[in-house]
Amino acid sequence: MNLPVALTIAGSDSGGGAGIQADLKTFAALGVHGTSAVTAITAQNTVTVTAIEELSVELIRAQVDAVVEDIGVQAAKTGMLSSAQIIEAVALALREHGIDRLVVDPVMVAKGGARLLRKDAIDALRSVLLPLAMVITPNLPEAEALLGERVATLPERRQAARALLRLGPRAVVLKGGHADGDALDIFWDGETWEELSAERFPTPNTHGSGCVFSAAIAAGLAWDMAPLEAVREAKEFITGAIRHSLELGRGHGPVNPLYRLGE
Repeated sequence: MNLPVALTIAGSDSGGGAGIQADLKTFAALGVHGTSAVTAITAQNTVTVTAIEELSVELIRAQVDAVVEDIGVQAAKTGMLSSAQIIEAVALALREHGIDRLVVDPVMVAKGGARLLRKDAIDALRSVLLPLAMVITPNLPEAEALLGERVATLPERRQAARALLRLGPRAVVLKGGHADGDALDIFWDGETWEELSAERFPTPNTHGSGCVFSAAIAAGLAWDMAPLEAVREAKEFITGAIRHSLELGRGHGPVNPLYRLGE
C-alpha cells in the first residue's frame, strides 16, 4: 500500500484524548499514515493537567527532520507549541522543508483550564507561524487572544475571520463551539464564505475536539483536497466523533475519532 503521510507537531496527552494521540488516531481513521514530532509531554487525564515538560527545540527539530528526510510529508498540523522558541524552531523547520499544506491549531488552553501556550508566545504564533498556514482553526477565545478584541456575535465573528486572514494564512476556519446554538464554524479564504453548521450534542465529553478537527483537515490536505473540501469533510468527521464521544474518567471525556470502526 502507498498512503499519504501527515505529520503532527504537538504535545503528548497521557490520557489519550487530545494531542498527538488524538491526531494519530484521526490520521489512521482517515486512511493517512501518521507521523509525529512531540513538543511537550503532559501528565493529564479527563479532569486536569498535573505536569508539563517541554522538549528541547533541538529534539523537536530532529524529529521533524527525521520524518521528512526519509518518509516525506504531504501535509502537517501543529498543536501545542508552548513557547516562542518552540514556535520559531517549528516555523523554521516547516519553511526549510517546504511544507506548505499546513494546518495551525493555535492551542492555548486545555479543556480543564490549564494554559498550554505562554502569554508571551502569542506574538510569535501570530507573526511567525500563522503566515505559513494553509488553514488555521482558532476557536472564539483563541481568536480574541490573537486579535486583541471581542469575538462573540455573528457579525463580530465574520469580522474576526477577515482580520485573521490578514495575518497571513490562506484560509481561516473560525470555530463556534464556544457560542450558543448550533455548532457554527465560519470558513473564509478571501474569496469564499461558508458557514458550516452542525447539531450541538448535550455532552461534556468534548476533550480533543479541536485536535481531531484540525487533524482531519490535515488528513484531507494530505489526500490533496482543496482547503474548503478538507474542512467540509473534517466538519462531518468531528461531528460524528462528538456524537459518539466516550464516557471515560470523572471529567471531560474525549471525542472518539475511531467511531467509524463501530458503524
